[in-house]
Amino acid sequence: MSTIATVGTAKSATARSRWLTSARRLKNLGLLAVVLLLWQVTSTYILDKTTAVLLPPPSAIAYAGWDLIRSGDLFVHLSDSLRRELVAFIWATSAIPLAIAMGWSKTINDQVDPLIEVLRPVPPLAWIPLSILWFGIGDVQNQFIIFLGMFFPILLNTIAGVKNIEPNIIRAARCLGASEARILRRIVLRAALPQIITGIRIGLGVGWMALVAAELVGANSGLGFLINDARTLLRTDVVIVGMITIGIVGLIIDRAIRVIGRRAMPWSRALAA
Repeated sequence: MSTIATVGTAKSATARSRWLTSARRLKNLGLLAVVLLLWQVTSTYILDKTTAVLLPPPSAIAYAGWDLIRSGDLFVHLSDSLRRELVAFIWATSAIPLAIAMGWSKTINDQVDPLIEVLRPVPPLAWIPLSILWFGIGDVQNQFIIFLGMFFPILLNTIAGVKNIEPNIIRAARCLGASEARILRRIVLRAALPQIITGIRIGLGVGWMALVAAELVGANSGLGFLINDARTLLRTDVVIVGMITIGIVGLIIDRAIRVIGRRAMPWSRALAA
């Protein structure tokens, strides 16, 4: 009987802990609830009809979002945007071996760094007119803009990760007879991995923002296209639905990378938060 009572007490404590955690999370949404309430009251009862069209209440935005979900249009545009983001990310991973080479070899760094430092300050959006001339309007043009947004954060963070490795670790590996290839594979890559993951997080975020901007002017589908098309129809509610979708998906992508990083590197303090 005592064992059963102990198990029951443990289950009750676990359930209570989960309830307290949920309550604490809901408490953190208090400010958001107040803002939404004030927004609803202002748009419904204070603003005139013309102004209310430009700032629709949350209820109208929720209805527009549900209408897009029910018709499937939101998922079509979202899937197109995510596909472009994924393809561009695959291209952008080429920054990792280049960055390892630059961080490991002073000769390679001296040759490549001036070119990188000239191209890096140019915003991805500045490439949009030229990319349209090169690739036309479509997926390749969008993927090129996203690639530019992702490439440099991944590159710089990986270089920093390689250069910050403790030199004594490298010396010890060489003294034990490890080859350069083995040092790069077993020590350098693993030691730089937290910085690589950080670069990927930043790169995916910048790429996601660049994607939407590129789709505003150079695409016939995607969330950016959805927002721009709704703007021409004065559907402010659809514009805001697109913006909210961008924010939520960006948050999900970032959290997913953090979870993957924590599971792959439980020892890393950089991904513990």
